[in-house]
Amino acid sequence: MPRRLLALPVAALILAGCAGQEAPPPAPDTTPPQVTFAVGGTSAVARPTQYCDLRLTDCTADPAAPVALPVPPDTPVVVTVPPEIAETPWQVVFSYRDTTGAQVDQRSPVFPPNAPGLELAPDEQSRYWTLQLPTPDAQLVTAEVQQYGPPPQANPETGEIDFPIRASWVLTATS
Repeated sequence: MPRRLLALPVAALILAGCAGQEAPPPAPDTTPPQVTFAVGGTSAVARPTQYCDLRLTDCTADPAAPVALPVPPDTPVVVTVPPEIAETPWQVVFSYRDTTGAQVDQRSPVFPPNAPGLELAPDEQSRYWTLQLPTPDAQLVTAEVQQYGPPPQANPETGEIDFPIRASWVLTATS
C-alpha cells in the first residue's frame, strides 16, 4: 500500500479520537473593567488605579492609570461605567476649587446596583452619570469612581461602619 494511502486512515483515526473530546472552557475574563470620562467632545478611558477581588484579599495598584482631560469651568463631565460596575454599588467622589481658590470635596449619591434614574449608555449595557459642579465658576480638580466591595461592617477598633472600596478609577482635570 502506498505511503500516502496509509496516512489517510491514520489521520482519520486521529481526527475521530479528537472529535469526541470537548474543548476546555474559556478562561474567565480577568481584565478589570474600565471607566470612560467625557468632557465636551473629548473622552478618556481609565483603568483602575486600585482593583481588588471580591473579598478584598488580592489587590493591585496602577499608579499610571489616572487619566487627564481639560475641564473648563461650567462644563459637565459624563462618567460612563460598564455593567461590571453598574451592577454593584458605586459613587463618584470629586474635588473642585471654588471662587476663593479653596478646595471643596464632595460626592455623588451612592448608586445601588442598576440604579434607576441613571442613563443607559448607547451600548444599552453601560450606565452614565453627569457630574455638574454646583456653581458655574467652580473648577474641577479630580473625579474618582469608587466601586464598593463587600457589605459594610463595623470596624472592631473604632466601632464605626467601614464601607470597603473594591476599585477606583481617577480623572485629573487639567486647565
